[in-house]
Amino acid sequence: MVDSDVTSHMDPLGLTAALPTDAQSILGLAARSLFDVFANASEGMLLVDRSGRVVWINDHYRRYLPALGFEREADFVGKPVVEVVQNTLMNQVMETGKPILIDLLSNRAGTFLVSRFPLRDEAGAVIGALGVVLFDQPETNLQPLMAKFALMQRELDEARTALAAQRKVGGGLRQARHSFASFIGSSAVVADLKRQARRAAQSSSPVLLLGETGTGKELLAHAIHASSPRARGPLVSVNIAAVPETLLEAEFFGVAPGAYTGADKKGREGKFKLADGGTLFLDEIGDMPLGLQAKLLRALQESEIEPLGSNRLVPFDARIIAATSRDLVKLVREGLFREDLYYRLNVLPLRVPALRDRASDIPALVEFLSEDLALRSALPQPEFQAQALALLSAQHWRGNVRELRNVIEQLLLRCEAGMVDAQAVGAVLRESGLSHIAPAPLAGQVPEAHGVPQDPKQAPAPLGDLVRALELDAVQHALAFSQGNKQAAAKLLGISRAKLYQCLPKVS
Repeated sequence: MVDSDVTSHMDPLGLTAALPTDAQSILGLAARSLFDVFANASEGMLLVDRSGRVVWINDHYRRYLPALGFEREADFVGKPVVEVVQNTLMNQVMETGKPILIDLLSNRAGTFLVSRFPLRDEAGAVIGALGVVLFDQPETNLQPLMAKFALMQRELDEARTALAAQRKVGGGLRQARHSFASFIGSSAVVADLKRQARRAAQSSSPVLLLGETGTGKELLAHAIHASSPRARGPLVSVNIAAVPETLLEAEFFGVAPGAYTGADKKGREGKFKLADGGTLFLDEIGDMPLGLQAKLLRALQESEIEPLGSNRLVPFDARIIAATSRDLVKLVREGLFREDLYYRLNVLPLRVPALRDRASDIPALVEFLSEDLALRSALPQPEFQAQALALLSAQHWRGNVRELRNVIEQLLLRCEAGMVDAQAVGAVLRESGLSHIAPAPLAGQVPEAHGVPQDPKQAPAPLGDLVRALELDAVQHALAFSQGNKQAAAKLLGISRAKLYQCLPKVS
C-alpha cells in the first residue's frame, strides 16, 4: 500500500462518488493500485494543485532536489511548479485537461522520460496534475529510441539551418537546397554513408563522391555543404560534362577584361572565385579534359587561380567536393586522368550506393517521391499496394533514384482511382522499356525474361499472365536475396508467407 499522505490525495479526485457500490470499490481499488505501481516502479512522482503549486513528492523524487537547487523538501513543496522544475509542462496539462503520455524533459537534474496526467473532481473539473518520471537516464534505458530521436533532431536542425541560410542570403548568392534529411533511407548502408558524410562535412579536405548516375551524389554534396562550417557561404556547382571543352577554362578560372575579341570589358569571375568562402562542387570530374587537369591540380595545391588572359594570380578559399559516375582508377590506368590529381581529390572518398543495393529504402522513397510529385502537379497522392511496392523493390534500377522518380511520375499521371497496383506498375515498366527484375537467379537456375514481345507479329501474352510472371520473378529474386528463407523473402516483398507460396510455380 502507499503511504497515508499519498492515500489522502485519492479521495479528492472524486473517482468513486457517483458510481454504484461495486463499481466504486473496484475503481477505487484500481486507482490506488495504479498509484501504488507508479509510486514504487517509477523514478519519481509529484502532485500539483489547481493553482500549479507542488503539494507532494514521493521518496524517489526527493533525490533530484539537490540537482534542482533545493536542500530541503520544504523549500520545494508549496512553490509554483514552473519556478522549481525547469521546462515543465504541468501547467499546460491543467490548462488543456489533456495528458502528455510520453515526453522528454531536460533541466538541471538531467534528461528524463516523463508522463503527465490531469486530475479531476466528481464534476470533471481539473483540480491538479500528476507527474511521473518513468526513466531518469533515457539515453541508457532507451538507447535505440534515443539514437533515432537524436538522428531525427540533427537532421531537423540541419534542414532548419539550410532554410535559414537561404532566407538570409540575398543578391543571387547560391545556397544548398538539401540537407541530410533530404537523402531518404534508413538502411544500414545509407546510415553508414550519412555518418561518414557528416564527419567529412566538418573537415576542409576535398571529398570525392563515387557512384552510378542517379544515386543522389549532388544531393549529398548539398547536404555536406549545409552541415559544414561553410554553410553560410556560397555553394557553386559545375557540371563538367555539360560545358564545352573550349569554355571550361573560362568557366573555372574566369576571364580578364578584354582577354579576347568579344570578351566582357569588365571581365568575368570564374566558378572558383564565385565559390570563395564556400564550396565548389565539381560534378562529373571524370569527364574533365586531360589538358585542363594540370591547371586544376595547380589551383587546388596553391589555392590560387590565373584568369584567362591575365598574368595575375588571384587567391581563393573554396572547399572542393567532386563527383563522378566513372571508374577513376581505370581512367588513371588508361592515361585519361592524371594520377596526381586523383590522389589530390581522393582524400575523403564516399561511395553512394546504387538503389538496388538498398532495396529496403524503396517504400520510403516511393512515399516521399509520390508526395513531392503530387504536390508539384496539384494531384492527389496515390496509395501503392503491397504487390506494387514488391515489384518496384525487385527492379534493377539502372538509373537509380532518377529512374524510380520517372516511373512514379508516370504512375501518378495515369492513376485515376487513387490506388497503384501491380498491373499498373508492370505496364509502365514494360512500356518504358526498362529492365524488370535485378539479375539474381536461384542457384542452378536461369530466370526467363518476361515482358511484352518485341516482334510485332508475335501476339502478346494476356495481362494476367504477364503480372503473374512478374510476381514470380519478384519472389525468385527475394528468395535468392534471402538465400532461400521463405519467411524473410515474404517480409522483403511485404506479403504473407501463404501469398509467397501462391506465387511459386506448382510442382506436379
